[in-house]
Amino acid sequence: MLNKDEILQRTNNGLDVFKHYIPCQWRVGHNFLNPLYDDYKASCNVYFDRRTGCYRFKDFGNDSYSGDCFSFVGYMKGLNCNNSGDFVEILKTINRDMSLGLDDSNSLYAVSVPPKFPKPLQKPKLPQQPEAPKKVKPYSVLQQPFSVKETAFWQQYGISAEILKTYKVFSLREFKSENKEGKPFIFTSLNNEPIFGYVGKRYVKIYRPFSEIRFLYGGLLPENYCFGLEQLPTKGDTLFITGGEKDVMTLAAHGFYAICFNSETSNIPQNIIRKLSYRFKHIILLYDTDKAGVESSLKHERELQNLGVKRLLLPLSGTKEAKDISDYFKSGKTRENFIQLFIDFLDNLYSETMAILKPCEIDFSNPPIKSEMIISINDVPLGTQGNLLGITGGEGTGKSNYAGSLIAGTIRQSEKTDTLGTTVRQNQDGKAVLLYDTEQSEVQLYKNISSILKRGKSDVMPVYFKAYCLTGMSRKDRLQAIVHSMDKFYYQFGGIQMVVIDGIADLVRCANDEAESVGIIDELYRLAGIYKTCIVCVLHFIPNGMKLRGHLGSELQRKAAAILSIERDGDTQVSVVKTLKVRDGSPLDVPLVQFEWSKELQMHAYIGEKPKEEKEKRKETELISVAKTIFSNGRRCTYVDLCEQIQSILDVKERTAKSYIRFMCEKEIILRDPSHASYFIIGHFKS
Repeated sequence: MLNKDEILQRTNNGLDVFKHYIPCQWRVGHNFLNPLYDDYKASCNVYFDRRTGCYRFKDFGNDSYSGDCFSFVGYMKGLNCNNSGDFVEILKTINRDMSLGLDDSNSLYAVSVPPKFPKPLQKPKLPQQPEAPKKVKPYSVLQQPFSVKETAFWQQYGISAEILKTYKVFSLREFKSENKEGKPFIFTSLNNEPIFGYVGKRYVKIYRPFSEIRFLYGGLLPENYCFGLEQLPTKGDTLFITGGEKDVMTLAAHGFYAICFNSETSNIPQNIIRKLSYRFKHIILLYDTDKAGVESSLKHERELQNLGVKRLLLPLSGTKEAKDISDYFKSGKTRENFIQLFIDFLDNLYSETMAILKPCEIDFSNPPIKSEMIISINDVPLGTQGNLLGITGGEGTGKSNYAGSLIAGTIRQSEKTDTLGTTVRQNQDGKAVLLYDTEQSEVQLYKNISSILKRGKSDVMPVYFKAYCLTGMSRKDRLQAIVHSMDKFYYQFGGIQMVVIDGIADLVRCANDEAESVGIIDELYRLAGIYKTCIVCVLHFIPNGMKLRGHLGSELQRKAAAILSIERDGDTQVSVVKTLKVRDGSPLDVPLVQFEWSKELQMHAYIGEKPKEEKEKRKETELISVAKTIFSNGRRCTYVDLCEQIQSILDVKERTAKSYIRFMCEKEIILRDPSHASYFIIGHFKS
């Protein structure tokens, strides 16, 4: 059978084929003239390709002639290696010309490797000659002061003498240069044909607004000519790309940043726009409104789309007298008119976003419906509609029982229900009350529900009260189950009164994973807002002072309307409910609620608030801890710095932080610095 591999095996991997068909003297690895065309420079050779295991031909002057021995023979015979019929003919030709004696009677020719597609024969391109340097046009200019008429010409666009000076624009008495044939010429300024010059370092661009020949150049114009680039600030909001120098100065005169290139049809270098995109929020094409300007702005917008460049179309007719931004302001339009035009442009650009954002706008004349208070202590709101309430504490402190008392207060059938010192709004409308437990077994959850019903004086479980044990589900499925069931019960019962998730840490893989923590709290906060309910999040963490540990705790503390900590009161069996955060007010001013296990009632019972002295002591202890943190290493703070530090550490508002500073001064936790009364230092107190 005649095939490619057999020929390579018989011809020393193709080397003998090259030796047979290349007539000149040559050696492997040494350059020689290509015999396939009239080559004048030795720039091709035969080499062994280790990757393919055969000899190949390489033409460095014209790579279209490079390839293996089969491609080379194909070039010589005018055959295409990519065509199966031609490739068979190439194999037959090599077999015949080199007398290899291979059997070619079989019409089936196996090709183990697809040959490289040869490019059609063509006359090789001569190496490109380097471009001749651009000819520098000799020129000379004679400057003169602006005449009254010339000054009036610029002033009609709002361009002052200061703007002209900033952009290096001069009035010229005459301009001398040479035409393309090298013949000298001269232009002289006339009363009705003034000459203005945009002067650069090694060039001048001539502007004759009332002459037949309006623009001329002298010297060497930069390849990427950009007028106004040097006058731009380091950073700005909006940059306009206009069609001409006069438009740039008109915009500058009205307080806008602008540049222009040589003309509207000139190429806009992407590297310049890319650098400017870091300095300006918006880059806007503001070209003429005639046919040429509109087409050019569309073209540039497409080319610069990846850099965020947009275009703004002026409301002008496009005639010679009304087509650019200079004409716009000349017609009597003001800076405010143009700003409104730009605002309309942004409205259109952001129409979808603004439509979505519109319902979120606060209408001060039409205040929103006030969220109903669902959970409170001494009239201090802790749990309201559309918000989260966090309950945290250590192992065995009674978090789950306290959360159960909140549910009991919601479903209660008697006003005498013991809600452990917390006021809970009764669910009179029969909205859904949902309990999701992610930690306890079904048996334990059943006991907890029995205790909830007993506390709420209910003989049977209300139909709207749903409790689920999610311990047998994966963490991902738990959140999905909560989301789906809340949606169903919201419609089934006409709303959701309260949701308790006993163990939100079991909804994520790691409570210290910042991304997961932010995601889960954002989702719960979103659900609370959608269903206008209070979601009670029980977090099984030991609090550290007034801050929760871990990313999940920190994120909950930021988003929740209130955070309650259930702690043991020393070595006793009494649990104390401490407020770590309330959205309105000071958490240290909320009473300390106490409850403990009652053998007689076989459930936890409210035993009153801690004395005021205890509350003051707690406040003092917490603020001493804060002071130690702020004034560590003997540092001192100004009043403003101290206020900001307290707000950050305790997550309280400014007015609360200021009240803490007064308290700390009264208790001498902090003192005025004797050497500088503007500073505070840590005081003398008993730890």
